[in-house]
Amino acid sequence: MSRRKRARQIVAARLERLEDLSVGKLVPSILTLLALCCGVTAIRFGLDDQWPTAVTFVIGAMILDMLDGRAARWLGADSRFGAQLDSLADLVSFGVAPGIIMYMWSLKNMGNAGWIAALIFCACAAIRLARFNVESVRDEGATKGNPYFTGLPTPAAACMMLLPLLVSFQWNDPSVREPWITGVVIAITSGLMVSRLPTPSIKYMKLQRQHRILAAACFAGLTALLIAWPWATMTVGLLIYVASIPFAIVAHHPRYAAKEIS
Repeated sequence: MSRRKRARQIVAARLERLEDLSVGKLVPSILTLLALCCGVTAIRFGLDDQWPTAVTFVIGAMILDMLDGRAARWLGADSRFGAQLDSLADLVSFGVAPGIIMYMWSLKNMGNAGWIAALIFCACAAIRLARFNVESVRDEGATKGNPYFTGLPTPAAACMMLLPLLVSFQWNDPSVREPWITGVVIAITSGLMVSRLPTPSIKYMKLQRQHRILAAACFAGLTALLIAWPWATMTVGLLIYVASIPFAIVAHHPRYAAKEIS
């Protein structure tokens, strides 16, 4: 091989590395790291008993988690590294952070049993994310043709986990803070995460063109409600999502799926 040809190959390799380090390809990872920072910050405020602030940072992590995937697709920056980084950030923000927050808020009154309950939630979140990574490689996750996840996604599980805390922001009733209530929520949420039940994927929900204006109006109304009554709006929205799970199970059942195809 001539020196000139070798020099060209070296220059081409360096240019390829510079292209891999372009700002556009770094944006999704930066958003993922910001989501991770939000999750860790939520833990800090949870340890300081600043519950609204802690929940706000968990919500911020959810928003960033939605944005990083969309940014990766828009910028053509999908990568295995980004997928693994996203899962690690999700484990902290939607597995560890909600577990610690709910332990400090309620479960610590149960002693070791409360800590074990928090650990169970974290472990189920890790199992859910590991399974999601495997299914993504096998192309078995939610798609446009099959807008359902297998099991409850970790961001939705984090919302369900924090539901008693959200309720307490609106109704200052000491009974909402009872550890057994939080324990029941953990049991249901953890079971749904590791289950094989289909759950709706908002990302791949189809929207007809004639309904887009109505959807935009609903989104604007939802934004106004979130600004005026954030906790109540989130609670109602979460309850609607949970109520939609049985319908997803029915729609995804082979008997009903066969009818739709025929």
